Amino acid sequence: MPSVVFFGVAGAAPLTVVIGGISTVYAVIGQTAAPVVYLVVAAILSIFTVGFVAMSRHIVNSGAFYSYISHGFGRELGVSAAFVALPAYAMMQIGLFGLFGVVASGVLEAFGLQASWVVCALVAWALVAVLGILWVDLSGKVLGVLLAAEIAVVLVYDLIMVANPAGGEVSFATLDPVQLLTPEVAAMMVLAIAGFVGFEATVVLSEEAKDPKRTVARATHFSVIVAGLLLGASAWAMSVSTGPGRIVAVAQEEKTDLVFTLVAPHVPEILVSIGYLLFMTSIFAALLAFHAAVARYQFALGREGVLPSMWGYTHPRTGAPVVGSVAQSILALGVIILYSFLGADPLVYLFAWLTTVGGLGVLILMWSASAAVVAFFLRNPGRENVWRSMVAPILAFFLLSVVLDATVIGLGDILQVPEGSPFRWIFPVAYLICAVLGIFWALMMRRWRPHSYAMIGRGGAGRSVLDLPDLNRPHSHALAGGNSHMQSIR
Repeated sequence: MPSVVFFGVAGAAPLTVVIGGISTVYAVIGQTAAPVVYLVVAAILSIFTVGFVAMSRHIVNSGAFYSYISHGFGRELGVSAAFVALPAYAMMQIGLFGLFGVVASGVLEAFGLQASWVVCALVAWALVAVLGILWVDLSGKVLGVLLAAEIAVVLVYDLIMVANPAGGEVSFATLDPVQLLTPEVAAMMVLAIAGFVGFEATVVLSEEAKDPKRTVARATHFSVIVAGLLLGASAWAMSVSTGPGRIVAVAQEEKTDLVFTLVAPHVPEILVSIGYLLFMTSIFAALLAFHAAVARYQFALGREGVLPSMWGYTHPRTGAPVVGSVAQSILALGVIILYSFLGADPLVYLFAWLTTVGGLGVLILMWSASAAVVAFFLRNPGRENVWRSMVAPILAFFLLSVVLDATVIGLGDILQVPEGSPFRWIFPVAYLICAVLGIFWALMMRRWRPHSYAMIGRGGAGRSVLDLPDLNRPHSHALAGGNSHMQSIR
């Protein structure tokens, strides 16, 4: 379970959100409700997780959202979800290379070394590309070390800020739930929920877990709780250090340096430097977690015939989805090189834009999965209690509908594009086109490849996805007749 938790929490990248996300919420929205908003978003996602992991106990599949929606609403909508998931997670991962490159370049400059963001991004790309085809346990151990240090520095910074309150008095004003009644809360929730995207990556590792029915459920719940408490506590600690009345103004002035500015007067300089280094490793951990999610989505689709069958190949020794991992690495390399030639701002147009648009896609998948859980348990009654099978997923669907609606309406403002810009609507429309293409592709499969169509979302049990005489038999259940689980990584 620890390795799975590390992927989930690392995907949410708590230190990255604390340093960049929370200060952005304060500065852009101009309201002090950030601490309570992060806690409320954590509660919403915890409710979503109830039905999500209940379904994971009955469907063990690396395709996660794609598989769940295909079981709930049928194969056509399942493939439609897959066509949304692939670009969404790919953009989330690739966008982070822009942030990593800029942060790493700044850290090196502080040590007297000069390196462009492109060079730094390419070094991270090479490390992720190698780790992506190794054992999930190895990546999990790397994430575990980075995440433990990341959480430790967040807690230390929080304690320092709370121990040095503005005016000598600790204030709890920013935790007042009355602030949720302000009209700006919807926009704050949009930005806050983006800080949690990545926790659902636990489910795409379900086939590599030794006991997926227990491990994945516990790990997913734990990932949401840890991320929620860290982000809520950190947002509150910042307001304590500046005073509730000044947090917005200070955040607008300091931006991503807000936390470091608040703790620097009270700690040795080395601790601030460690914070900057861990900020960089936090981004790297998120890169690795999202890479794993994308590769395993592609594996599931290749194994079941939605993508070419070679995507269903797993490494004979490590069990990692080789082709999916390599494909994502090639795509990321192409985007990094393209942005370097264009000279576009990597923070705005690579990081902010791609991760925001990718987060919109993941939010669409969460919203759809909530409804799919209800549909699945209506057709399969008695497998879970009423709370897990009906009440929680219906409530999650309603709450996520509100957040999704606010995201689509306010997307242009989040991207900071002018009124009338096509970028205010082009990305939601693009996802709609992807979804329609997915339905069309599934219908073509039903007509021309009925056997592959029958395997959609079902794990490819009992069928061979690759027949290469020079390769050893992969550790994939797709190649082991009737076995529905990938060989556990020892």
